[in-house]
Amino acid sequence: MDNLLPQAYLLGLVAILLVVAIVVGRQIWRVRRDELALARLEQPGEGSPGDAASLYELASVQLRKRLYGQAVDNLKRALKLAQANQEPSEAKALIENALGFGLAAQNNYKTAVRHYRSALAAKPDYPVALNNLAYALEKQSKLEEAQEVYRQALTLDPNNKTAKKRLQRLERALAVSPGVVTPGAKRPAAEVEETPT
Repeated sequence: MDNLLPQAYLLGLVAILLVVAIVVGRQIWRVRRDELALARLEQPGEGSPGDAASLYELASVQLRKRLYGQAVDNLKRALKLAQANQEPSEAKALIENALGFGLAAQNNYKTAVRHYRSALAAKPDYPVALNNLAYALEKQSKLEEAQEVYRQALTLDPNNKTAKKRLQRLERALAVSPGVVTPGAKRPAAEVEETPT
C-alpha cells in the first residue's frame, strides 16, 4: 500500500513526459520538413522554381515560416507565370488567395482584399478565400460587408468552423455597438492550401 502512491506518481510523470516528447517530436519533424523543402526549392539549377506550381510551393513554405515578404514576391512571380501559361482558374485562385494572405500578414489589407476578390472571381465556390476576404474586410472596419461574406462562406460550407465563429463574434460586436469598430481578435490559423506532392 505504501508503494502505490509513488508508483502512481511515477506513472503519471512518465505519461506526461511521453506526451510532451510526442508534441516536441512532431514540431521538430514539421520544422525539419519545411527546412528541407525550402532548401530543395531555393537551390539554384535544376530544382530551381521556374514554373507557377514550384513557386507556389516555395511561397507556401515561406508563409508557414512567416517569411511574408519573400512569399509575396514569389507568389507575384507565380501569378504572372500562371497567367502567361494559361493555367487553370483553380490554380490562379490558389495563388491569389495565398498572395492575399501574405499581404494581410503584412497588414496590407486593401491589396489583400483585391487578391481575395480575384481568387473568388477565378473560383466562386472557394470558402477559404471567403473567410480570408471577410477577415480582411473586418480589419478595414467594413463589418457589415464582412458579415455578409461570412454568410456566403457558410452557404457554401455549412460546417465551416472559422466562418461560424467569426460571424458569431461579429454579430455580437455589431449588436453591442452598431457602427462602432472593435479591434479585431487574433488572426485565425493560416488558411493557405498546400500543393500535393
